[in-house]
Amino acid sequence: MMSGFGDATKIPELRKRIFFTLLMLVVYRLAVFVPTPGIDVDKLKSMFERAAGTLFGIANMFSGGALENFSVLALGIMPYISMSIIIQLLTTSIPHLEALSKEGEQGRRIITRYTRIGTVFLALFQSFVIARGLESQGVVADPGWGFRLLTMITLTAGTAFIMWLGEQITENGIGNGMSIIIFAGIVARVPSSLSQTFALVGTGELTPFALLALLVFSVLTVALIVFVERTYRKIPVQYPRRAVGKNIMQASTQYLPLKLNLAGVIPPIFASSVLVVPATFAQFSSNESLQKLASYFQHGTWVYESIFVFLIIFFAYFYTAIIYDPNQIADNLKKNGGFIPTVRPGKETAEYLDTILSRLTFWGGIYISVICVVPILVYAEFNASQFAYFLSGTAVLIMVGVMLDTANQIQSHIVARNYEGFLAKGPGKVRGGLSRAMQSRSGGRLIQR
Repeated sequence: MMSGFGDATKIPELRKRIFFTLLMLVVYRLAVFVPTPGIDVDKLKSMFERAAGTLFGIANMFSGGALENFSVLALGIMPYISMSIIIQLLTTSIPHLEALSKEGEQGRRIITRYTRIGTVFLALFQSFVIARGLESQGVVADPGWGFRLLTMITLTAGTAFIMWLGEQITENGIGNGMSIIIFAGIVARVPSSLSQTFALVGTGELTPFALLALLVFSVLTVALIVFVERTYRKIPVQYPRRAVGKNIMQASTQYLPLKLNLAGVIPPIFASSVLVVPATFAQFSSNESLQKLASYFQHGTWVYESIFVFLIIFFAYFYTAIIYDPNQIADNLKKNGGFIPTVRPGKETAEYLDTILSRLTFWGGIYISVICVVPILVYAEFNASQFAYFLSGTAVLIMVGVMLDTANQIQSHIVARNYEGFLAKGPGKVRGGLSRAMQSRSGGRLIQR
């Protein structure tokens, strides 16, 4: 891995991309500390300490603490993620969007434009709801429509700025810009969580042996995630000998790779968002019955964990059914002359793929459930809640996934650079290089043909 990073720094274009990505992340982190006017920050922080398990706590985690500081980037990238998921769901049900998704790059640009417009409207709505909620909590210096309009404009502009940063990273940097911004927001909170955990050792609430056990357990959790995220089910696809133009393509066998975790981090995000709704309503309500009901929807209770696992598996099947269409895959294989051995093309191929996808999704859902539930229970047993909040479940899945994707892109740039460097040599240079190689392998005797 270290040699791979060394190779990356030797390639000028890749070095510029990495530097540009880091520069954009610095700009993002600086903007997190630019406050929105009209807020009592101390009262706001105390409110977020009470709302760690609500929707505000989750949004604060994904925004890298911007919501807790109520900066201009308080909404973070969540409106864009929500609108992207909504557009993806609508693509399967609205013929116009489905047609655009099949038109290649031009269609994707139009869908991206729709996503941006929808993100702006969603950000306006969310910022209005947040402004009203803050007014009800008494953390606003001068409540009224002036504060609400200022908050709506400021927070929506901040979300648009994050979208622009993410697109700039995607085009001119390394990796998916939106994912890297989320990654940066989560990682930025890890040092403070670790410091709070180490402080427990100083006060005697956590023994050094328990801290060491927690660190080892976290490393093993990350290793398990890396192993599973790089696990694929390879389905052999055979292509017979065929004529393409004036060329004859020989028979070949390729593989259709399907990840074990097909749905990624979407199931735990959806499941968490659903389960924190009762806690969120209880936070802003004085109804004792609602608060008692919300107490069951807390991490560590068997009701919460059971429903959480069920929702993760449900959303894993739901999201996989949206992004993977066995009938479309089977049709594409049939059009290109490919077939799966022992399986007839067409309907039987679609049924075969559907069976494999169902099995992979089930085990993928079990894997996500274990990653999201078991570490939290372990950390809670050691009374290290801050350690658990940022180093388990969805946060670790996102961090590891983004790191693996970025590493793969860096590796692709290195391979492409080396390949282009080989092709850039002229015929004489290539022949000379081959002759020197053959000479060195034959003990100094030049082989003539």
